[in-house]
Amino acid sequence: MKAATDAVDPARLRRVLVTKLRHHGDVLLAAPVLSTLRRHAPGAEIDALVYGDTAAMLDGHPALARLHRIDRAWKQAGAARRLREEWRLWRALRARRYDLIVHLTDQRRGLWLARTLGARWRVAPRPKRADPLWEGSFTHLYALPARGNTRHTVEVNLDALRCLGLDPAPEDSRVVLVPGADAEAAVADRLAPLGGRPFVHIHPASRWMFKTWPAERTAALIDALAADGHAIVITAGPAEVERALVRAILGCATHRPLDLSGQLTLKELAALTARARLFVGVDSAPMHIAAAMGTPTVALFGPSGEHEWGPWRVIHRVVVSDAHPCRPCGQDGCGGSKVSECLTTLPVARVKAAADALLAADRRA
Repeated sequence: MKAATDAVDPARLRRVLVTKLRHHGDVLLAAPVLSTLRRHAPGAEIDALVYGDTAAMLDGHPALARLHRIDRAWKQAGAARRLREEWRLWRALRARRYDLIVHLTDQRRGLWLARTLGARWRVAPRPKRADPLWEGSFTHLYALPARGNTRHTVEVNLDALRCLGLDPAPEDSRVVLVPGADAEAAVADRLAPLGGRPFVHIHPASRWMFKTWPAERTAALIDALAADGHAIVITAGPAEVERALVRAILGCATHRPLDLSGQLTLKELAALTARARLFVGVDSAPMHIAAAMGTPTVALFGPSGEHEWGPWRVIHRVVVSDAHPCRPCGQDGCGGSKVSECLTTLPVARVKAAADALLAADRRA
């Protein structure tokens, strides 16, 4: 294992593979790694490997040459098809003849990619427990934060490059997401009912429902913002549990927001939130998307850590409980109940005050 002082010469990098095999928000927060690599090695081709459903988070990034995808459905497609798809992917990666592999998780696929793709340099997180096979597969290992450390996830991702002597500049650490012209046009059509009025974007759902605020409180916030004259657009993903939450909110609310739940692609969601005066949501990929698009953000946090996962490089307010010293616990609800009291008890007045502060700052700008 080489030490962090063993720097890589960026002039010798012709092709680089960055792997981030996690969920949407995790992948988006890896985007600064691509930007940093591009600045250090402007002549190199930088590829990424992600799960197919998260590809929109990096697709169109100006530093990206190729985006390789793994379909999660391969696992259910039968052994023969999975083997064919894995073989096709491996051959495509092998043909690129990478000089550097930047593996940003402890996912074991990175181990065999490091051992079989022939890259001269290979970097990954240092394992929490001794793992000779893992440690022997990489030329550089970077330390993950110790328990209780509040280092932001973007900075942790960039530590993989610091380990190689490729230090990020401040401009590199901005999260870049490119919606694209088609998404921009589609969203313009979707927003036509507002007649050009400025709006507040509320995305109350998360793929993990223990991170969500109660429907009746979200409804009360919508009514309070609407009473102040703000147009509201509400969104959610296509999953039935998310759309059910929106239906419950609309059933409690007096005001009728423009409901686009389940109707937008991820690129369209980015184009939408970029047009908003304010985004309000919970710890979720849409919150990270809003921050990437530069939209002032109010983020509600419960069991997850706002220091590690909070809105990045954007004007924001984070609302957390001051009555639950147990948070952030990282649990899926209190006692595994899927209900997080530190989040469900957050008062509407505190969230409204955070929204008002950002909306007032926007009017002064």
